[in-house]
Amino acid sequence: MFHKSALASLAAVATISIAMPLAAAQKNGAIAQDFKLTDMYGKTVQLSDFRGKTVVMEWHNPGCPFVVKHYDSGNMQATQAAARKQDVVWLTINSGAKGKQGHMNGPEAQKLVKQQDMSASHYLLDAKGIVGKAYAAKTTPHMYIVDGSGKLVYQGGIDNKPTANKADIKGARNHVTAALNELKAGKQISVAQSRPYGCSVKYAS
Repeated sequence: MFHKSALASLAAVATISIAMPLAAAQKNGAIAQDFKLTDMYGKTVQLSDFRGKTVVMEWHNPGCPFVVKHYDSGNMQATQAAARKQDVVWLTINSGAKGKQGHMNGPEAQKLVKQQDMSASHYLLDAKGIVGKAYAAKTTPHMYIVDGSGKLVYQGGIDNKPTANKADIKGARNHVTAALNELKAGKQISVAQSRPYGCSVKYAS
């Protein structure tokens, strides 16, 4: 969908957007706000339907160099696959508004998921930005984890290397993988919140 040369140029000039610690719409330890969204096949998916299972939410924009970093390297797919092996539900959410970078309709999303071998449970479309704004999702990627009781237990960046450089993945701490492993082991999540980084979510307004 995107030429690698163009993506490389984007990465070279990309300026990082790190969300500052503002008042969050959703607080860790609280029940995550329920929502319904349509997936790329037109099926309605509701968060509360997954009660009893851990859920990861990933805000996505295929044109963002920071997202490209994690997908072109295979890091996001590997993180998704590891989560799915633990019976975790993975929801990739696109809150890009129509006419803005990263916006996708159902067929476009289906094509991208196949091309990039994504392992998400569902690719959800949030063009009006209702769910993204409810969760105060500020960047792509912006990650959230909801435990089996429905409580939000992690929110922030995928890792601790806020760059668009694929070489930085090797030495990074993957906060999502670490949190899921700690949950599985019955341990307290050691890093429950971090600053998300990436491109700003392209909301309608």
